[in-house]
Amino acid sequence: MGSSEPYPAWSADKGIPMSKEEIEDIFLDLTQKFGFQRDSMRNMFDFTMHLLDSRASRMSPAQALLTLHADYIGGQHANYRKWYFAAQLNLDDAVGQSQNPGLQRLKSVKGAKGGSKSLDSALNRWRNAMNNMSHYDRLRQIALFLLCWGEAANVRFVPECLCFIFKCADDYYRSPECQNRVDPVPEGLYLSTVVKPLYRFMRDQGYEVVDGKFVRREKDHDQIIGYDDINQLFWYPEGLAKIVLNDNTRLVDVPPAQRFMKFSRIEWNRVFFKTYFEKRSILHLLVNFNRIWILHVAVFYFYTSFNSPKVYAPKNKSDPSPEMTWSAVALGGAVSTGIMIAATIAEFSYIPTTWNNASHLTTRLFFLIIILALTCGPTFYIASVDGTVTNSQVPLIIAIVQFFVSVVVTVVFALVPSGRMFGDRVAGKSRKYMASQTFTASYPSLTRSARSASMLMWVLIFGCKFVESYFFLTSSFSSPVAVMARTKVQGCNDLIFGNTLCTNQVPFTLAIMYVMDLVLFFLDTYLWYIIWIVIFSIGRSFSLGLSIWTPWKDIFTRLPKRIYAKLLATGEMEIKYKPKVLVSQIWNAVIISMYREHLLSIDHVQRLLYHQVDGPDGRRTLRAPPFFTNQENFKGNFFPPGGEAERRISFFSSSLTTALPEPVPVDAMPTFTVLVPHYSEKILLSLREIIREEDKSTRVTILEYTKQLHPVEWDNFVKDTKILSEEMENETGTMNNEKAAKTDDLPFYCIGFKTSSPEYTLRTRIWASLRAQTLYRTVSGMMNYSKAIKLLYRVENPDIVHNFGGNTERLERELERMARRKFKFTISMQRYAKFNKEEQENTEFLLRAYPDLQIAYLDEEPGPKGGDPRLFSTLIDGHSEFDEETGRRRPKFRVELPGNPILGDGKSDNQNHAIIFYRGEYLQLIDANQDNYLEECLKIRNILGEFEEYRVSNQSPYAQWGHKEFSKSPVAIVGTREYIFSENIGVLGDIAAGKEQTFGTMTARALAWIGGKLHYGHPDFLNATFMNTRGGVSKAQKGLHLNEDIFAGMNAFGRGGRIKHSEYYQCGKGRDLGFGTILNFQTKIGTGMGEQMLSREYYYLGTQLPIDRFLTFYYGHPGFHINNILVIYSIQVFMVTLLYLGTLNKQLLICKVDSSGNVIGGQPGCYNLIPVFDWIRRCIVSIFLVFFIAFLPLFLQELVERGTGKALLRLGKHFLSLSPFFEVFSTQIYSQAILSNLTFGGARYIATGRGFATSRINFSILYSRFAGPSIYMGMRNLLLLLYATMAIWIPHLIYFWLSVISLCIAPFLFNPHQFSLSDFVIDYREFLRWMSRGNSRHKASSWYGYCRLSRTMITGYKKKKLGHPSDKLSGDAPRATWKTVIFSEIVWPICIAIVFLNAYMFVKSFPDENGNTPPSPLIRMAVIAVGPVVWNAAVLMTLFFISLFLGPMMESWAKFGSVMAALAHIFALVGIIAFFEFFWFLELWDASHAVLGIISIVAVQRAIQKILIAVFLTREFKHDETNRAWWTGKWYGRGLGTSAMSQPAREFIVKIVEMSLWSSDFLLAHLLLMILTPPLLIPFINSLHSTMLFWLRPSKQIRPPLFSTKQKRQRRWIVIKYSITYLIVISFLAALIVLPALFRDVITFDCTLCKSI
Repeated sequence: MGSSEPYPAWSADKGIPMSKEEIEDIFLDLTQKFGFQRDSMRNMFDFTMHLLDSRASRMSPAQALLTLHADYIGGQHANYRKWYFAAQLNLDDAVGQSQNPGLQRLKSVKGAKGGSKSLDSALNRWRNAMNNMSHYDRLRQIALFLLCWGEAANVRFVPECLCFIFKCADDYYRSPECQNRVDPVPEGLYLSTVVKPLYRFMRDQGYEVVDGKFVRREKDHDQIIGYDDINQLFWYPEGLAKIVLNDNTRLVDVPPAQRFMKFSRIEWNRVFFKTYFEKRSILHLLVNFNRIWILHVAVFYFYTSFNSPKVYAPKNKSDPSPEMTWSAVALGGAVSTGIMIAATIAEFSYIPTTWNNASHLTTRLFFLIIILALTCGPTFYIASVDGTVTNSQVPLIIAIVQFFVSVVVTVVFALVPSGRMFGDRVAGKSRKYMASQTFTASYPSLTRSARSASMLMWVLIFGCKFVESYFFLTSSFSSPVAVMARTKVQGCNDLIFGNTLCTNQVPFTLAIMYVMDLVLFFLDTYLWYIIWIVIFSIGRSFSLGLSIWTPWKDIFTRLPKRIYAKLLATGEMEIKYKPKVLVSQIWNAVIISMYREHLLSIDHVQRLLYHQVDGPDGRRTLRAPPFFTNQENFKGNFFPPGGEAERRISFFSSSLTTALPEPVPVDAMPTFTVLVPHYSEKILLSLREIIREEDKSTRVTILEYTKQLHPVEWDNFVKDTKILSEEMENETGTMNNEKAAKTDDLPFYCIGFKTSSPEYTLRTRIWASLRAQTLYRTVSGMMNYSKAIKLLYRVENPDIVHNFGGNTERLERELERMARRKFKFTISMQRYAKFNKEEQENTEFLLRAYPDLQIAYLDEEPGPKGGDPRLFSTLIDGHSEFDEETGRRRPKFRVELPGNPILGDGKSDNQNHAIIFYRGEYLQLIDANQDNYLEECLKIRNILGEFEEYRVSNQSPYAQWGHKEFSKSPVAIVGTREYIFSENIGVLGDIAAGKEQTFGTMTARALAWIGGKLHYGHPDFLNATFMNTRGGVSKAQKGLHLNEDIFAGMNAFGRGGRIKHSEYYQCGKGRDLGFGTILNFQTKIGTGMGEQMLSREYYYLGTQLPIDRFLTFYYGHPGFHINNILVIYSIQVFMVTLLYLGTLNKQLLICKVDSSGNVIGGQPGCYNLIPVFDWIRRCIVSIFLVFFIAFLPLFLQELVERGTGKALLRLGKHFLSLSPFFEVFSTQIYSQAILSNLTFGGARYIATGRGFATSRINFSILYSRFAGPSIYMGMRNLLLLLYATMAIWIPHLIYFWLSVISLCIAPFLFNPHQFSLSDFVIDYREFLRWMSRGNSRHKASSWYGYCRLSRTMITGYKKKKLGHPSDKLSGDAPRATWKTVIFSEIVWPICIAIVFLNAYMFVKSFPDENGNTPPSPLIRMAVIAVGPVVWNAAVLMTLFFISLFLGPMMESWAKFGSVMAALAHIFALVGIIAFFEFFWFLELWDASHAVLGIISIVAVQRAIQKILIAVFLTREFKHDETNRAWWTGKWYGRGLGTSAMSQPAREFIVKIVEMSLWSSDFLLAHLLLMILTPPLLIPFINSLHSTMLFWLRPSKQIRPPLFSTKQKRQRRWIVIKYSITYLIVISFLAALIVLPALFRDVITFDCTLCKSI
């Protein structure tokens, strides 16, 4: 057994092309020639040897070297080769140096040879050159490439730049001047001359030095030259020609062999420019998804225009002429052309016009304008001749031709990607497009069956949709149009506008209804998409053989055979061992591992193991466990019911029913690495954290909580511990009697240990850590790979066990060696060097428990005096010995970096710095909250088989005939399922888990089949060579690549990698399950999605994919979020529709009709609006369906995986736990996150804290977190709905009441213990204090702080905060750009205000009972809306002077500021209430008019506030000194400097806005509290509510907190005091509304002024 050899497959007896020592010499030689670091060289040598060893273990060593060279440098799929031809370097190299150098040479060659022929011959030349290389040269090229890559640090994110560096280095190495050099160049030369300048450029794009610290620049993505822009420079020969040296010569003018030595003189600052502008704008949706818009808007236009003839009929007729009808409908073509033109114009602003891709945009625009003339020109002609009496058929013929042209145009525009229109960027033969084809459009082709499935699915979806939408939406809309079009309202008048506005109220309403219909038209598609993808996915799962319909009995009884057939590579073994013997070893190992994890008790284990028994003939035989043989009374007594063990064994058994790739023997399997990025996640829970409550609101310790979630496992753990302690005691020899034993066991059951010696407490800590989201759980889970490899190796090679005889130690060593050779585990602990004592101890514990664990971390050394510190990528493992001086372990490798590598959001940079330490061919990327199980790890060889590289052809990839076998596109990513292990924590956990289940499994299955799955950063396996030669495993530009893993997937997909999904393997994953954390997670996804919309990847995918794959990509990724936005919009638009219809219904006489729908006679002056009300009912049903369909996938998923009963049960539980409320709310959160990101950027959120799902968050925090995103909007819609209910009541509106209320109260509804009375009242007290805090002293959480934070989005901050560059999501808010502000903060609010004012004016434009015309409603609105603002300004002015003069005298009185503020707030509140009462009096106590008025007032005030903030405010200070200065009058000594004079004026405007906001927040919060009060009166509501949230029976629920007597007394007093306060305030507010309504006839004032407003 050659166990001493580190790379066994690369040993002399295998016929290797060159020995290990020769390879080492190559590395040494390169290091001396180029000045690489010694440590980097050692690391890369080890890396290369591992690669060769991994490959040579399953093919001949020479072939291993050949294929490796083909993968890195010269093969068909090697990125370097693709780049070489895309950047046209073959021309650069082919022509000798004799002619004039540089680009002129390219031009002359282009002219001479012509396009593709020369390319083919060049490819042949390339292949011959590669074929004729010696082994030595091939290895030298690989070594040089890897050495360049290994020290490149952040330059690894720009793969084509790396290719260029390698090319220059390679040319230099071959030149005589390099070969003749004798003395080695100094170490670190490559780092300082090549990498550092590039790194500095990247860093300075995002950071600047302020006071010796790096601070984020305030630039948005469209001003930062990011990694992608740098990279794209190297794609085109014109780009390479831009590289200049400091003496103004171009690099291309230097002969290739000398270029490398000139690198230190390149001026990178003059070279790079933006190649795509990621501007924040909604127009990205138009450019990237223009086909979606055409498919919907144009078709909608065709449908609707055909169904509303009355709109374009001549004045005197009811129907238009036939030619007019044809022509009007034909304008749909003009609509689609218009969309295309808009998209093209928008695209101009995202692409620099200097670049060579703007030319095709101009030609496209030119053609589009011609088409527009064709599709809309004839209509003008027909309209001009229409109605004149001519008998010619010409207009009709023209109209029909126009119609068919339009249809053709629309179909073409909807199907052809805009990148392929008028100049094909995707498949065009021109050399100019080659680079963008290679790097953005080499989509891997689908198999014929998958492609036809993809086509079929989309034909079905859109077929169903167009049919259903036509009948359900459009044709039913024709009757409202018929009665509403051209209806004029009679007898109304307004003082200012006369009757121009109010007569047209009906057409206004119709216009809003059209918009509503369009939104529903969009939503329908999503509905059909979900239905069909679920059907396809379920069909796919049946074809894969995964389904509930196979009885468990069969699945379990056949399991042993399947383990033997599918998991063991037994092909090469002789048959002297029975399969049963082999299977029994595997199965027993799995069961015992579950016993060790306390999932099974001893009794269960006995029933599940294979036992050796004495056979009848005296020989020992194996008895299969009853589990496999006796299946009648299944499940009862084999494992704890409903436990983890049952779930794992069931999944394991059913997963083996599918088809798995054949495994290879262990010593032939490829090496792979698991990489975990770790920042500051918990490593191991400390004792304090487990048995102490975190804070007052948690009410429960971690240990209590986990014990309640896993009672069975805790029980097994305690039994285990007792056995252990008895053994310990028996050694010391003490025995106790029975009675004492009972009480003695108490500590075990409470906290799991009795003596506090470390071995016991550590066990409890580990038990809890394995059930929380800790790094320890991840490590121990992933280390099962090494157990699995040892197990498989031992089982499949019985002769090894034989050879070692009884020497278990040597056998164990041999197994260890094999596991270490095939599997590596690296954690990238970015902060390891900065860990505190506790974290260090925990890490040490990990290294001692798993010595093979490798930890990569950043090591910092202070630089030379005053210089930047030097940073190193450092690797240690459990075998590294300790350094005496430092007390740290000595690193194995220590590679210097050019600077701080963390330039982005952290995770991807963290992965990138550790990536040089991975080994082998494949990578599995794991997050620090995952887990893995032994029985899943046994499938590792099957999973790696998915990469289709086990049986590599033995032809040379370069030979004339051989390269055909290497032409299939490589598999880049293999996705797997994941199981959310926290799904048992109540309703929210279950919703999150269900989302993940349907998204990560069900849709992924169908999407992967039809080629639309991208990488979601789950436990996916990556083809490491493929990914690392194409820019690494994740993208890293700060902000833009917030969801870094999805970008890696899009990158791989666009560059020709296939992405697969495997059904038979799963990892565990944890999710945070409190309400706040789920929403923070959703906000993060939403913001990330917003950033993706801006990215160039979406641009490439959206404009270049063929239609069916484009639709798959769109509906699988951005479509979901855009659908969320539209769902919320549909609610809002619908409210406005209802409002307008309500005004009509209230003011006009509606005709009565008979049963057949004809108007009954004798009703003069009535308006027939009955069809409209039918349309409303239909709309509500439609919105309801769109929403409801969201539950379908989860239901069907459960149905297929667990059967009908389980599915109905889960759905029922969801509805009883009010999960629809949560769904509406989370939809709003999603859409809000995306929209605010697209307008303002700044991926930031107000944190609500982590912790358990059980901690209660108080009212003020919840209010401040969710007011902006959803409560305000919910409240505005509540007002609209109130009006609609008063004006047109139909029972369908109940659904809307529920969804709108859920927008307001969902955060409180899902807050644990929200309805416990004492907490509710204490919350109220806290809320009142929160509203008035922070005016004399600075307070962390106050209303003022919340108000400022929401304002900074628009104003931005003055000075940037210094600090750690890589805080995720900390983003200092930059000031929003004026374009976005003008639209979203000025124009839009004004438009909304106008819409509502118009409705109010219509209601007020009819004479009253006495026939008097009412005064102008506009004046009334102005008085009531602007009045409070003026009143606030006056109050503030007065108080300002009072505080200015009194403040300095009152300095000793600390509370002075608060008192002034309280006065101002009270005055503001009084003002707003007084104005409201006055208004209600003016309305003569008519409730519905008053509500409509309030709606308009709110809209107007909102517009005023937004305009004040957006237009008049300068940037915000980071501190809140100005606020306190304002109230205390002390403006000096505040550190304001010169701005102490201008600040009061700014603060005055701020305060005016703040007063209005404060009073409205005060009233709103009280309204919310009023809505939340009724449940308090239900008896036992608290435990009911907890049952609903946590799904625990009341007996199992968490105990209430224990208070001391003093605390109890205190709380009781607070509760009594504040209950009374609360009741008084509420009843006062209620009285203001109720009393006038009751006594409306009694209260009359006579005032002349009132008559005129």
